[in-house]
This record gives sequence, structure tokens and C-alpha cells, in this order.
Amino acid sequence: MRLLLEIRKELLFSLAIYLLLKVFFINDIFSEYIEQVILYTIIIVVASLGLNIIYGFTGQFSLGHAGFYGLGAYFSAYLTKTFSIESGLLFIFIILLSGAFSAFIAYLIGIPILKFRDDFLAIATLGLGILIRNILDNSDRFIETLGGSRGFVGINSLSGLEIVFFVSLFFILISKNIIYSKYGLFWRTIRDDETASSSIGINTTNIKLLAFVYGCFLAGSAGAMYAHLYTFLHPSNFDFLKSVDFLVIVIVGGMGSISGTIIAGFLWVFIIEGLRILLPPDILELRWVIIPVILIIIMMWKPYGLMIKKKVI
Repeated sequence: MRLLLEIRKELLFSLAIYLLLKVFFINDIFSEYIEQVILYTIIIVVASLGLNIIYGFTGQFSLGHAGFYGLGAYFSAYLTKTFSIESGLLFIFIILLSGAFSAFIAYLIGIPILKFRDDFLAIATLGLGILIRNILDNSDRFIETLGGSRGFVGINSLSGLEIVFFVSLFFILISKNIIYSKYGLFWRTIRDDETASSSIGINTTNIKLLAFVYGCFLAGSAGAMYAHLYTFLHPSNFDFLKSVDFLVIVIVGGMGSISGTIIAGFLWVFIIEGLRILLPPDILELRWVIIPVILIIIMMWKPYGLMIKKKVI
């Protein structure tokens, strides 16, 4: 009850947004493409929030986030296809299970690699992301259904507005409460000075591992929703560039800012997809010239992120 009272404003605002989107979706005010982009953006926000916890709140520079996003996507798609799951309630359970799977893999991998710091950790997680991508490329050698480099087809479309919106809202609110708990305080303390944190009795190894595992849990859960939104998976959807997408959202929004991640997530996807709509097909690739210019302007205007007034690291 206390938790509900503390987040009542967020719940009322979120409910208003949901009702507005529901009206637009029911009355076909948006095209199917725009509806899909909106749902995809919400999913991207959840995955980016996971990286924000790892990097923005704890200071662990990870470049392999897309790998865990992909693990969750493939794991959920395999379960729903194998067991012919079409129920929304069962799919919510699959989303959580997929997040737990990614978190378990993150736990096993995090024990050795989180001993590294800074650039060394970035290189280790980059290699990890490339490794996961290559495993997905050859996954059909182990399980034919996964499709390997041909792609995973025949996935049920289960990620509707209600599931994507309310599951994502649940993750955001839970993450906010964790961040403002003692564990979130430990994360920020480690980010600011790991040596000092260790000297006052904080088990930095376990706390960093907790942040890494939870961040990957969010990525895996987001991947599950993504898989059942587009109903087709290919290993190229989870390569290094996808990790860069998440990193851009975290930095542009402001490291250590939940609201910044949400705003930057919508901004990033809408810029990419908006330019796809606005630019003629023969000059469509120019968007990859325009987008960096937009990012440079944003970072010159807000060097610490859209929702950060001063440096936090």
C-alpha cells in the first residue's frame, strides 16, 4: 500500500497515456507501422534502462548489452513456439522467464569479467556480445528451430499494447524503487568511488554483480517482447550496433536518470524512423549523416544528458 501511495502520480500519468494510446489504436488514427514503432520504442526504453543501471548508476562500461537482449528474444520465441503459447497471461510469465534466463547467463559470465574495470571491462563485454551474436548465427546446429543465420520464423504475435505498456511500466516502477533503496545507493557509491565504497564495508563485487544481473534481466525481458512484436528474429538484430543504440540512449538521456532514458529512447527511435518516413528513398542513407549531426548538437547543448544538470561520474 505504501508503495502504491508513493508512485500514485506516476500511475495516474501512465494510465492517462495508456488510455490516450488505446483510443488512437482502436480508432486507427495511427497506421499499423506507427503503432509498431510506438510499441518498439517502449521496449527499447526498458532495455536501455537495464544498461543505465549497469553503466549510468553503477559505472560499469558494458558494450555487450544487445547480446542479452537477443538471448531473451530467442529464449522466449523458442518457448512460445515449442509449447504453442498464445495466452497473454502465459506470455507475461515467459517474459519474466526470459529475463531470468538472460540474468542467469549474466550471473555466470559476470563473476569473472566484472573483475575488470573501465576500458578493460568494455573490451570484455564487447567480446561477449560478439560471442553471443556468433552463437545465435550457428544456433541451428544445436536446435534447428532457432534458424541460425537464416533467422527464426513463425513466432506468435503476442506483444500488444496492454502487455508491452503495463509490463514495461511495472519494470520501470520496480527499477525506480530499487534505485532509491539501499542497493541503488550502493550502486551510486561504487560509481563515484569504488575504492572508497570498499573501504566503508560495501561488498563491491556482489553489488556490481547485482546491477549487471538485473540490467541484463531487463534486457532479456525487453528482448522477449521484441520477439513477439516483429515475429521474426535474426542474429544481425543483436549485433554491436544495437548495443551502441542502447548506449546512445543512456548518454543522451543522462547517465543515472530514469526519465532521461525514457525521453531519449523515444527521441532516438522517432528520429531514426521519422527520417525514414520524411526522406525520399534515393537519399534515405543520408539519415546516417543527419543523425550524428543531431547527436552532436544535443551533446553540445546538454553535455551531461537531457535530464542531468551536472556531471555525475
